[in-house]
Amino acid sequence: MIKNFLQELRTQRWDDHRFYHHSRINQSLHFVSALSFLFAYVMLFFDPVVSALVGWLVSMTSRQAGHFFFEPKGYDHVNQATHEHKEDIKVGYNLQRKVVLMAIWALSPMVLYFDPTLFGLFKPWVTMGDFTRQVAKIWLAVGVGGLLFRTIHLFFIRDVETGLVWMTKIVTDPFHDLKLYHKAPLFLMKGELIDPGLEKHVKHA
Repeated sequence: MIKNFLQELRTQRWDDHRFYHHSRINQSLHFVSALSFLFAYVMLFFDPVVSALVGWLVSMTSRQAGHFFFEPKGYDHVNQATHEHKEDIKVGYNLQRKVVLMAIWALSPMVLYFDPTLFGLFKPWVTMGDFTRQVAKIWLAVGVGGLLFRTIHLFFIRDVETGLVWMTKIVTDPFHDLKLYHKAPLFLMKGELIDPGLEKHVKHA
């Protein structure tokens, strides 16, 4: 069972890399995201508010900017797949789902405007510092909620193992991305916009 779990984890990681990380800019942004996520992981034990702020304002924005603005959306000749097909088969959050998630994140502070107590969970904020800390707590809940929602969703549309593997992948992505994309900024500075190694790796996979 553990062997199958680890194999599925490797498969999900490989598919994620070969389908959705062709751009060196995207890879470089994932490197930045990984570093900041690891910092956020550490801060989670000391100050969850700082962890949430860094996780969303730096880690998630840099990560998703790479996908939205820099990853090619045309036909994928390396994998012989259309962009639409890749979006359909994506295990986690495809671009459409990411739009919804990011919209929830961006609009969530407005809840405090209409109800400063958030249904009695918070004391009404007085200073901007109070407001920021309360927003960070909401963002932390959005992050955890988004992870659990898709995991449980996968339980029903795929199977329990797929959901648990995906959740494991997401939580450990910063470590894996750091290893995988740490050279991407160097290649980018050399003028390399698309990873040429993907085609070779896909052909030999």
